[in-house]
Amino acid sequence: MREMSAAQMIERSITKTYRDTVWNPFIRAMKQYELLHKGDKVAVCISGGKDSMLLAKLMQMLQRYSDFPFDLEFLVMDPGYNAENRKKIEENAQILEIPITIFETNIFDVADKAEKYPCYLCAKMRRGHLYKKAQEMGCNKIALGHHFSDVIETTVLSLFYGSQLQGMMPKLHSTNYEGMELIRPLYCVHEEDIVRWARYNELTFIRCACKVTERIAHSEDGTGDSKRQEIKLLLRELKKTNPNIENSIFNAIHAVHIDTFPGYKSKGEDHSFLEKYDDR
Repeated sequence: MREMSAAQMIERSITKTYRDTVWNPFIRAMKQYELLHKGDKVAVCISGGKDSMLLAKLMQMLQRYSDFPFDLEFLVMDPGYNAENRKKIEENAQILEIPITIFETNIFDVADKAEKYPCYLCAKMRRGHLYKKAQEMGCNKIALGHHFSDVIETTVLSLFYGSQLQGMMPKLHSTNYEGMELIRPLYCVHEEDIVRWARYNELTFIRCACKVTERIAHSEDGTGDSKRQEIKLLLRELKKTNPNIENSIFNAIHAVHIDTFPGYKSKGEDHSFLEKYDDR
C-alpha cells in the first residue's frame, strides 16, 4: 500500500475515528442551517488555533466531496503575532496541506491600549479586516471557527453579565459589507472533541497569543479578568452533576417560547407582552 502523508492520515482520522463527533456534526450544521450554496466563494478565516485549523481542513474535505461546486480561500490575518506563533501557523498549514493567504494588521497593539473591553474591540476589528479582505478576494462569505461550546458560553455570558437572553447565530448577513455573510460551520461540534482530535493527531496550535490571554494564563485562578473563561469553568463544574447541561442550553435556544417572556427585542426594537396581551 502507498504510504499516506500526514495530511491524509489526519483526514482519515476525521472520517473514521472522529466521524460521529466531528465530521457528522459539521455536515449536520452545514445542512440544517443551509450554510453553503452552489457558486459560493468562502474565505475560511484561520487564527492559528485548533478550531479554525480544523475548520479549514473540514471545508477543504467538503469541497472535495460536495455535490455542487463552491470555491474556498484560506485566509490568515496576522494581528501582530510574534515570530514563533507566525511560524507555528505556517508549519501547521503545511502539515494539513492548507494553502493559506496571510495579511498583516496591528490589531493587537490597538486593542491592548484600550482601557475597557479589549477582547470586544479585538474581535470587532478582526471581523472588519476579514470582511474587507475577503470581499477584495471576491468572496461572498467568511467562515469562522466558533463551535458548540462557544454558542453555550455566549448564551450564559449574555444572561449573567449582559442582562439579556442572547444567542450566537449559525449565520449572519453583514450590516457593513453588502452581499457578505458570516457562517459558523462548527456550530454543532463540541470543543472537547476538537481537543481530542488534535491530541490524537499529535497536533499543537497557538492560542489567542495576545497580552490579555497571557494575563489569564498567569492568573491564580486561570480566569484573569476574562468573564468568558469564568463561564467556561462554571459550566465545567455544572457538568459534573449534570453532564447534559450544555445540550439542554443548546436545545433551549432552538425552542424559545416568546409568549412566556414579558419583553423581547426584535430588529433592534424593544417589545412588551402588553402589545398583544388583549388579543384573543
